[in-house]
Amino acid sequence: MKVLVVGSGGREHALAWALSRSPRLSELHAAPGNPGIAALANCHPVHADDQASLVPLAGELGIDLVVVGPEAPLVAGLADELRHRGVAVFGPGAGAARIEGSKAFSKEVMDAAGVPTARSLAIARPPCVVKADGLAAGKGVWVCHTQAELDAGLRAAESLGQPFHVEELLEGEEVSLFALCDGTNVVPLPAAQDYKRIGEGDEGPNTGGMGSYSPVPRLSEAELAELADAVCRPIIEELARRGSPFVGVLFAGVMLTDDGPRVLEYNCRFGDPETQSLLPRLEGDLLETLASAAAGRLSEASFTASESSAVTLVLAARDYPARGDSGSPITGIEEAEASGALVFHAGTALHDGRLVTNGGRILNVTALGDSIASARDAAYAAAAHIQFPGMRYRTDIAAFSRA
Repeated sequence: MKVLVVGSGGREHALAWALSRSPRLSELHAAPGNPGIAALANCHPVHADDQASLVPLAGELGIDLVVVGPEAPLVAGLADELRHRGVAVFGPGAGAARIEGSKAFSKEVMDAAGVPTARSLAIARPPCVVKADGLAAGKGVWVCHTQAELDAGLRAAESLGQPFHVEELLEGEEVSLFALCDGTNVVPLPAAQDYKRIGEGDEGPNTGGMGSYSPVPRLSEAELAELADAVCRPIIEELARRGSPFVGVLFAGVMLTDDGPRVLEYNCRFGDPETQSLLPRLEGDLLETLASAAAGRLSEASFTASESSAVTLVLAARDYPARGDSGSPITGIEEAEASGALVFHAGTALHDGRLVTNGGRILNVTALGDSIASARDAAYAAAAHIQFPGMRYRTDIAAFSRA
């Protein structure tokens, strides 16, 4: 099969890495890709949001399956346009992708499907959460414990120039739940947990994610299946009832509260950086699985999760998330990989043949181990080999494993 991966971040590098291992793969392409993906695929200088160029590119290349990484092209209807041209896509159409593209729509669907979620508040008073209604690259949520934080959150939300709403602040442990969907069938993947704040101890502003680990120790396989039945299956059924079948991966951010699970939000794609911890744990042919989902035959797919654990660290620019960095030389990746870790490129570029920074989140370092503690040790040992000016990363990712 000829496959096209759309996107350029660490999530897409992880997807390309996993797809490249399939015996069914004949050609792997990426648009636009990055230097890490270029070692696995033919990269084409077409941006992920350039629908007018992506659709004919898939036709010219004779692509059998398009795997869309980021949310914006899905919300904009890329999958619909490709399907109209007869190209199979792993990713929902615009109607189903609204589950991420609009918080108001998501709340409406949850209410109709009977999925428990946070209560919307008519009056903004701390503690509460302010959420932008549309896409905000993972930075459209402000958790407000004090009036000062609420005032700042409201100003930030207003600056985005889109609707926003306020909801109750839920307390508990947050998990990322992923379920593969073919419009009808729902198959849960192992759970993961990410770290959204920039600073140690979950301090500072939200980011696109500073690290992740999988599995989540407190969730057994049976509990995971039960959770998917409670928060994923009803959404898929409700979207299908509305004439917008969801084909792709439904990503639910779930808070495990004392009163039971509550959905914080839904996403219409794989998480980043959760994917980097999730995919290395999967055993089986990812390409076959995604192709089966795209064809509406997910029940025919076969994969399992290994007993290993994975921990991913995000190596970010000095001033991230306020701004990124570009042009700074990066060293030590070969040494990190030689230690046994996987290094996924998230914000890199080549300049005169030299690898340099090109973004906010620069690299993702993923390591496997027999336990989360051993995977954590391996990830930090590997990250110690990598250097670029101003490099920063949290030192407390999966630190609970030492408790």
